Amino acid sequence: MTTTPLASIGIDIGKEVFHVVGFGTDGKIAFRRKIKRLALFEVFKRLPPSIVGMEACLSAHFVSRALRQLGHQPRIIPAIYVKRFVKGQKNDDNDAEAIAEAALRPNLRVVREKTQDQLDRQALHRVRSRLVSRRTATINQIRAFLIEQGIAVRTGATALRNSLLAILENRQDEISPRMRDLIVGLYGDWIHLDERIEILAGEIDQIGEKEANCQRLMSIPGIGPLISTAIVAAIGTGEAFERGRDFGAWLGLVPRQYSTGGRFILGRISRRGSKYLRTLFIQAANVTLMRPHNWNRFSFGAWLQNAAPRLHRNKLATALANKLARIAWSILRNEKTFDTLQYK
Repeated sequence: MTTTPLASIGIDIGKEVFHVVGFGTDGKIAFRRKIKRLALFEVFKRLPPSIVGMEACLSAHFVSRALRQLGHQPRIIPAIYVKRFVKGQKNDDNDAEAIAEAALRPNLRVVREKTQDQLDRQALHRVRSRLVSRRTATINQIRAFLIEQGIAVRTGATALRNSLLAILENRQDEISPRMRDLIVGLYGDWIHLDERIEILAGEIDQIGEKEANCQRLMSIPGIGPLISTAIVAAIGTGEAFERGRDFGAWLGLVPRQYSTGGRFILGRISRRGSKYLRTLFIQAANVTLMRPHNWNRFSFGAWLQNAAPRLHRNKLATALANKLARIAWSILRNEKTFDTLQYK
């Protein structure tokens, strides 16, 4: 490799092979190399401490923590910011070179390195989300099979659960034995998914009870253990954002802007960033909107009452979700609970 001073190093992370490109202090490429994943740390032990850039992807946080222990300065860069530095056609070497060049930019926003505890909690939420999606698909398939037999059940998972066994027992003349066995098997999958989701929900509740930041976040209207733990897992104490609006923009809850020539054109929300967190915040907003008799208890109650007559309910929920996100960031940064007199 090289022992001369390096300005930056770019790593294109792959499943088995990493492509590494280093820039010297003169701005020229000092080396290009393709290395195996297992050899990455041995290679970087022999390199002088440098700024090391990598795209935000699987294992990026693990690689970042390991390189920091070796004395390097890792920077995890969103892929969307690397794309503009790619020269020529897309390949692994050009990607690594673009990452190394992007890492030199002093004002480039980078992804905050996550701790192992944050990654564990994120994994917990992702597994739960996948199981909930599978449960919904299973319920919909049961409904579809019943409708094909001319049997319609009213909306709601509870209604289907309460009536399914009775339908299979009392309407055997309408449902073939094979179809009945298939539906019984799907019902067993449904019960199993319910049990697994309940176990994960219990773990999330325990984290919410023990974590001080989660307790503070749960003082916000509409936010419970699920949302509070997801926020802390995603952004920690919010140090990656300078202000609450930046957090709302990262969630994709602010209008998309296309402004030119002094004309400010605002469109629909950008929907960038974390879709999972954005969905949770909008659900929290909808829960708050369902109880208008409680609005006067909140510091933003007057704003809600003024906005409700002039905004469509979906727009109002999105605006409220953005407000809740900004409050959540403020609570994390200031380490204070929600005060109805503080957040206007």
